[in-house]
Amino acid sequence: MPPQDIVPMARLAEELGFGELWFSEDCFFSGGMAGSAAALAATTRLPLGLGIVSAATRHPAILAMELATLDVLFPGRVYGGIGHGVPAWLDQMGLMPPKAMTALRQCVTAVRRLLDGEELTETGHFHFDEIALTHPPATRVPLYTGVVNERGLRLSGELADGTVLSTLSSPAYVRWARAQVDEGARRGAAPEPHRLVTYALFSVDADAAVAKDAVRESIAFYLAAMPDNALSEVYGIRDELAALLAEGGENAVEHLAKNMPDSWVEDLAVAGEPDECAAKLRRLLDAGSDSVGLWLFPAADAHRIATLTARDVLSRL
Repeated sequence: MPPQDIVPMARLAEELGFGELWFSEDCFFSGGMAGSAAALAATTRLPLGLGIVSAATRHPAILAMELATLDVLFPGRVYGGIGHGVPAWLDQMGLMPPKAMTALRQCVTAVRRLLDGEELTETGHFHFDEIALTHPPATRVPLYTGVVNERGLRLSGELADGTVLSTLSSPAYVRWARAQVDEGARRGAAPEPHRLVTYALFSVDADAAVAKDAVRESIAFYLAAMPDNALSEVYGIRDELAALLAEGGENAVEHLAKNMPDSWVEDLAVAGEPDECAAKLRRLLDAGSDSVGLWLFPAADAHRIATLTARDVLSRL
């Protein structure tokens, strides 16, 4: 969604009765902090989740300061979200940590402690020397992690208030992820219950084929960006996906979008007629999702898609 659409779409979401706003800082589209502040200022009641920002692109002290500022301005409406970030994008900036899980653990823990009013002096992947927030948050800011694989999900269950599950999450993957989070929660001290927010590439239309065509290219984009992880492993397509990407060579995304099985579109996105979309959302909820974040496609038609969704899809849930 281009930046100029953030404010009108946030207002529309609130008017239509959606339950939450979620803002992803994908590189290099729209800035998470600026976009979140604009959406919060344009609305009056909806909570907003920053899901996610990369642990590698901001020092945890700066991230904690930003989250605290948002919460002081909009008390009780902010959810923080931290993850690794897409490896290819971090490599473009030379910011991929040598030990990504260690960096994520320290980042989440440090942000939590700073938001809770502690002063930090410690070293590790990040360095802190007598750092404390001058303006701590007005309320307790829940922290979510955005992770994909087994170790990350267990870490999230151990440390965080919730987990943001990536786009391309099948119902089978949601069930598997919930089990990993629960395992981590058993060994940690994080508050309960632990929420799962599942992102879904979403399109609805009276013509199911039109809706499914709208998400096909984005499915291919994200599969190509992160081909070898638990999303494809749990769903059972890792080898077939690798073969299709290899066949495509320099045009791997285009080749994948054209040649992926139709079943991938059915299972890895929420797209189709209103009844079909409602049934797919219900499967994600029944699998263990507490909330489903809808990425509206096509983005240029987001206003109509959101209105149709509120009227003809959410009413069926």
